[in-house]
Amino acid sequence: MSFHDIRFPASLSLGAVGGPERRVEIVTLASGHEERNAPWAHSRRRYDAGMGLRSLDDVATLVAFFEAREGQLHAFRWKDWSDFKSCLPSGEVTGEDQVIGAGDETTASFQLVKSYASGDSVYVRPIRKPVAGTVQITVSGEPQAEGVDYTLDTTTGIVTFVHPPDIQAVIRAGYEFDVPVRFATDAIRTSMASFNAGEVPDVPVIEVRL
Repeated sequence: MSFHDIRFPASLSLGAVGGPERRVEIVTLASGHEERNAPWAHSRRRYDAGMGLRSLDDVATLVAFFEAREGQLHAFRWKDWSDFKSCLPSGEVTGEDQVIGAGDETTASFQLVKSYASGDSVYVRPIRKPVAGTVQITVSGEPQAEGVDYTLDTTTGIVTFVHPPDIQAVIRAGYEFDVPVRFATDAIRTSMASFNAGEVPDVPVIEVRL
């Protein structure tokens, strides 16, 4: 799949609506009981980019971005303003935000992840598109320096240490991140009359698996 490592204009995604969706298959038995199965290991996010448009200049920016991606052909980065940090949206990113692994003196590479906990249940989401310059890494509380202690692949979200962390060392990370998405339509339809009347085009965007 072709991916353009460019972010959809953040000023437009700020007003967008959307969020995660799950696929659950439900079979109702003759007894009335249900059997439920979740074929997706990870949720998939959908957004409506049209809701962020406030002016005809915004429409022109959207159309230019759409044309440069050739519609649905090329995926791109999307900033989900409701969930773009390793911490709470109101918090400040620190190197202690998320546990991404434990040292064993052998493993050198670790995937950035974000955990979502409620009660005893925890969902661990792989983070594939961290934002360059925002990532902070600690090993057992000790800050690590990018380019000295580790390297970061911002296209995959993989952190690779120069020396594998010691046994039982806890590796944590803090970061901002984007969602890899593509347009979910082949056409954008709008007009000056309808836009000035308060009608915005429907521009669906969907998360892609990498």
